[in-house]
Amino acid sequence: MKGKEIIVKAFHCEEVERTPWVPFVGCHAGALIGVSAEEFLKSEEHIVNGIASAIERYQPDGIPVVFDLQIEAEIFGSKLNWSAENPPAVISHVLNDGVNLADLSIPKATDGRLPIALGATRRLRRMYPDLALYGLITGPFTLALHLLGTEIFMRMFEDEESVKELMAFGSEVGKALAGYYIEAGCDVIAVVDPMTSQIGPQQFRAFVSPHMKPLFDEIRRLGALSSFFVCGHAQQNIEAMCECRPDNVSVDENIPLDFVAEQCLARGISFGGNMQLTTVLLLGKPQDAQRNALACMDIGKLRGFILAPGCDLPYATPPENLEAVARVVHDPYERDIARTLQASALEDNALDLREYGLSNKVIVDIITLDSEACAPCQYMVESVKAVAPHFEGIVEWREHKIKYREALVFMTSLMVKNIPTICIDGQITFVSRIPSRDELVAAVQKRILEKLRLKIREKRQTLYILGDPSADAVRKLRESVETAVTELGDTTEICAITDREQMLAFGVLPEQTPAVVIARYQLKSAGQIPDKAIIKEWLKDR
Repeated sequence: MKGKEIIVKAFHCEEVERTPWVPFVGCHAGALIGVSAEEFLKSEEHIVNGIASAIERYQPDGIPVVFDLQIEAEIFGSKLNWSAENPPAVISHVLNDGVNLADLSIPKATDGRLPIALGATRRLRRMYPDLALYGLITGPFTLALHLLGTEIFMRMFEDEESVKELMAFGSEVGKALAGYYIEAGCDVIAVVDPMTSQIGPQQFRAFVSPHMKPLFDEIRRLGALSSFFVCGHAQQNIEAMCECRPDNVSVDENIPLDFVAEQCLARGISFGGNMQLTTVLLLGKPQDAQRNALACMDIGKLRGFILAPGCDLPYATPPENLEAVARVVHDPYERDIARTLQASALEDNALDLREYGLSNKVIVDIITLDSEACAPCQYMVESVKAVAPHFEGIVEWREHKIKYREALVFMTSLMVKNIPTICIDGQITFVSRIPSRDELVAAVQKRILEKLRLKIREKRQTLYILGDPSADAVRKLRESVETAVTELGDTTEICAITDREQMLAFGVLPEQTPAVVIARYQLKSAGQIPDKAIIKEWLKDR
């Protein structure tokens, strides 16, 4: 069975002879032909050559032509920051720069970089008539973020109508681009809307659903298949996504594949995913990729499932890992071999973070895939960057891109499970949800106050004066101690010890008085039950 045929059957939830395979090749195709992401996405020739190379090496049943969610925003005037190994990132938002929504018009097929994408589609259609070509368009909610920025989250509460108007515009943009891609030869239109992972089902149904349903209806009317792409911790929205009636829902590793299968198949909708991008495809070995692929295939089975990475492949993904996946997809013998092999694990040990967060500054860690390549990651980083100047000298923030091994180890050590996540002083605070400015400020201020209280507690100490208080030497000693405490403005508590047994407990004989003992107090734990091994370390540290 040819690639396009098996994709169509899977999308219709029919039984297939083997698992369909769709590697989401984006800028990675540039790496295959030795050009940067920027060069790749700005050249029809590079796109054709790069995708052709991926097709020959990875033997897919379907493949995206261009994986770039900034094409539409660029047409409307948003500025982009280009990268050597990632798609561009939106760095300005036209609706915050004096432009009104009424000033924007639906893009023409000749606008911006659309001629490059459409030209590449036509050429690849002629070269690979039996392959399913995916045309990717930016979902209405993510496009709204690109045009307005994170202000949209506040407007969803304060000015609902303006948000709905913006979403309706995004839906019309999607319909137009879907038509262009279908005319150029695409079989599947994937509406990629990763920012929907940042809202809950109620907001999804209020703001997204009314504008997604007509978009999928239009794709169906034009004779193509549709897919709803989402990444991030969007499990709460899967049911609402299915209600929009796409032909397919595709997810990343943040969402359990068996859950997606249950929700989608019950509604006659196919599903795809959710191979691990970083731990397996980017940083793993071919055996790891095969084992991960088989795990997905075992869950997806042979009805309504398309094997795919969780999102577009990182630029530097080793080709041999994807070639290994292709072998287990196409060759039953390779599947048998792979099942007998043990997947390799990360060699790095978890970091010892027991003392993490005890520095004078508040440390804000943002765990991302890569803010230059992942829209939810980008806007989460932007939210922290916007707040950090208000705490200058007090707050230090860092991004940890888990496409690098050291960041992945750090993520594991913090026990972070979802991307993107904000941790404050090592504590998971915002999981796959972009906080509002007020929420983030409140969380940082809370931690600053906690640290202040900790400092006060850590400075607490008691000074014991041992001896008969009526003795002249003991009396003079107390006067000296009280004077010193007063001059320092110190809060040290002064206590007298006169009982012989208590003196002996301090290791002081009565004839050795007057004597001074200082006892310092250090808070080691609050609001949690520390592990026994940690308590032992506290006890030894004296």
